[in-house]
Amino acid sequence: MSEEKIAIVADTGCDIPADLAKEYGITMLPLHVYYPEKEYFDDVDIDPMMVYDRFPDEIPKTSTPTIDEIKCLYGKLKEEGYTHIISVAISSKFSGTYNAMKLAADYIEGVEFFVFDTKNISCGSGIFAYWAARMIKEKGLSFKEVTEGMQKKIRDPYLIYYMDTLTYLQKGGRIGKVSSMVGNILKLKPLISCNEDGEYYVAGKARGTKQANRLLIDDMVEHAGDKHVWVTVMEGKAHDMLLHSVEELKARITDMELIYTKQISATMAINTGPGLIGIMVFDPSLPV
Repeated sequence: MSEEKIAIVADTGCDIPADLAKEYGITMLPLHVYYPEKEYFDDVDIDPMMVYDRFPDEIPKTSTPTIDEIKCLYGKLKEEGYTHIISVAISSKFSGTYNAMKLAADYIEGVEFFVFDTKNISCGSGIFAYWAARMIKEKGLSFKEVTEGMQKKIRDPYLIYYMDTLTYLQKGGRIGKVSSMVGNILKLKPLISCNEDGEYYVAGKARGTKQANRLLIDDMVEHAGDKHVWVTVMEGKAHDMLLHSVEELKARITDMELIYTKQISATMAINTGPGLIGIMVFDPSLPV
């Protein structure tokens, strides 16, 4: 039996930093951003600050990569000698990328695929690509072991975030108009997460950014407990609050490995707007 050569692909909505993707050999698949003047490719020729600079007058559209684009990527990986491909996508409730990945895989012969609907968003999705890469590189896990582990750990990412306004979620069709109006009128900061179906739900509410950040950090500290955890902290044009959050987490979580901090991708920024902080705690241990 020939040795497995495993490629890992993740869409840019998974919010994996470029340096980590390069270090662990994760191939990023760009989502699309449409402005009147042209089509952009997420994390290639557009960044979140370009999006924020054009708010609130311009809110662009986003779309998934085409099946032909994904087929081309898969074909290149096959030519490079990869025998197995793990594809990681943000929740199929938010994007058609998962389905496009599955359809594209049907056209490629001689490669074994695992296409994973993380039922999550941002780093809550990207952590699976990162975990898989580390398990392969550091522990020598096989394709079967890694993919079975990913399925068992699907509820392990504990990601919650808040933002200054719900307007952009509402305009992107991510939440109802009533929820958006109530949040903006009452100045409530809902703490948002993804449920087991991969849809947004309100995990809590706070009045004002400081209280929201305090509740978020308290929740993460409690969830981490005394076990070893990986932590990521994301921002949407809220760098000072990100730095504050990192220091609080380092001081209060007993055994944490800060995997990365990151400004969310352009496609994520479009649907959330400025003033976002998201924190994820993840237990990286192998499932029993």
